[in-house]
Amino acid sequence: MRTTVYLLLAAATWGCSSTPVVQSTAPDLPPAAGGSANAAPGASSAAVTPPKVDFQENEFTENERSRDPFRSYVSKFADEAKAHVHSQREVVLGQYAIDELKLIGIVTRVEPAKAMLVDPSGKGFVVQRGQFIGRPDVVQAAGQSGTTYEINWRVDRIREGDVVLVREDPSNPDVPSATRVIPLRPEEEPAKN
Repeated sequence: MRTTVYLLLAAATWGCSSTPVVQSTAPDLPPAAGGSANAAPGASSAAVTPPKVDFQENEFTENERSRDPFRSYVSKFADEAKAHVHSQREVVLGQYAIDELKLIGIVTRVEPAKAMLVDPSGKGFVVQRGQFIGRPDVVQAAGQSGTTYEINWRVDRIREGDVVLVREDPSNPDVPSATRVIPLRPEEEPAKN
């Protein structure tokens, strides 16, 4: 038993006799201003100051690179929601006003009667009674909190020489509906000499 104790003491003193090796991944930092009690004897005690940074006035203004993180964007989304009213119905030629469309053909001996309208680019579209056509008008309901909605022209009748369009405002049933007629052969413009 004594021999094992002597061997353990000898191993402990042999292991403690060498200087320990310490490795660190942290960079050596200069001592704080005024020196440090733990500073190495050969270390410099001069204070290290951070570099001076100059700020320009435009760095404090809001732009694409620097935005206010506390600014509320609620009003911007509300304005966008009012500006982009999407129709819940299928509208033919919804990007063109009625005045931009030209009636070039009518077929009345079939049921339902059909008419062909041409957009400004020359592309033709066949429409029939009950379809909505043309760019809608956006209407603001009465009051500040009123919602916006669209009213469209609807093909009411297709006759021998024209197409009759009707526009009704569902939120104002007392107001009479508006009517437009697109003739097959618009009045000829006088020729320019």
